[in-house]
Amino acid sequence: MAEVRAKKALGQHFLTDLNIARKIATSLSGGSAEAPDKVLEVGCGMGVLTQFLLQRDDVVTYGAEIDTESVEYLHNHYPKFAPRLTEGDFLKMDLRAEYGDRLKIIGNFPYNISSQIFFKILDYKEQVPQVVCMIQKEVAERIAEKPGTKTYGILSVLLQAWYDIEYLFTVGEGAFNPPPKVKSAVIRLVRNQRTELGCDETLFKTVVKTGFNQRRKTLRNSLKPLIRAKADRLGWSEEQLAEFVADPVFELRPERLSVEDFIALTIKLA
Repeated sequence: MAEVRAKKALGQHFLTDLNIARKIATSLSGGSAEAPDKVLEVGCGMGVLTQFLLQRDDVVTYGAEIDTESVEYLHNHYPKFAPRLTEGDFLKMDLRAEYGDRLKIIGNFPYNISSQIFFKILDYKEQVPQVVCMIQKEVAERIAEKPGTKTYGILSVLLQAWYDIEYLFTVGEGAFNPPPKVKSAVIRLVRNQRTELGCDETLFKTVVKTGFNQRRKTLRNSLKPLIRAKADRLGWSEEQLAEFVADPVFELRPERLSVEDFIALTIKLA
């Protein structure tokens, strides 16, 4: 079978540099030959990364691939892998039902859905102890960024609340076919020791997203709907409301706040 044609609609840029593929595969920790870790590769393409994962005896590799042409290619070239390859949309998969209680994730994530993949991983954070992935360099920098910069944003906070994030290395445009218009980067996410936020998790997400949706504004302005909702719920007077928003935290812009600061702010707004 001929090589798979990259489809723009799927955001496909096939990795062709074998050294990079090997480097990505070895960046993920494994179990042991006696007790290998379960690993899911998201978007296997033509198996450039898959082949190096299959050489390891400390992991058992599974695959999720939405592209029918790629699935056919993988069946032809890696027949022993075929029974562990699922044709379908990773974003719609029930990871716990499919793979059990513990699953590491790896892949060259399609640029157009990388954020959605991370939100999916957050939904399964108790099941996914580690992720190694290649994404757009700009997104990788954003995710790994510390507070206080323009790059720091929603994904930075939500992912860093649950994972330690390491920027591993940059990958140039020439490592792909077709070459993307921007550089890529490989990052590693390792689940941290946090078991709970100590605040309402749904409200935490709302506070982070609402704060950054108008990131040029101070939190007093961007969080006005949430502040007003609390005031109405508790029946505050205008004086009580004014006293509440006099807290210096509301003078800040969202990029100044760490994960812990956002947790404290969520508790304050609850």
